[in-house]
Amino acid sequence: MSATAYTYIAGLITMAYVIAGLFFFRFWRRTRDGLFVNFACAFWLLALTQGILALAGIIREEQSWIYLLRFLAFVLIIVGILRKNYGRPRRA
Repeated sequence: MSATAYTYIAGLITMAYVIAGLFFFRFWRRTRDGLFVNFACAFWLLALTQGILALAGIIREEQSWIYLLRFLAFVLIIVGILRKNYGRPRRA
C-alpha cells in the first residue's frame, strides 16, 4: 500500500473515531450517564492515537509510546462499564 493510501485510510479512521466520540458525548448530554462520557473520551483518545500514527509515520504502534494511549482508551471503557454495573445505585 502506498504512503498516500495509508495516510488517507488513517484519516478516515481518525474521523470515524471523532464522530463516534461526538455521538457518545451527545448521548451523555441527553442522559447524564457517566458511561457515555467514558466512551466519548475513549474514542477521542483512539482518534488522537490514529492521528499521531498517521502524521508521524509510525508503522508499528505496539513498539512505541503511542500504544499506551490506546491502552488508556480501553481502560476508560472498562472503568466505565464497571462503574455502570457495580457503582452505587441512583435514586429516582
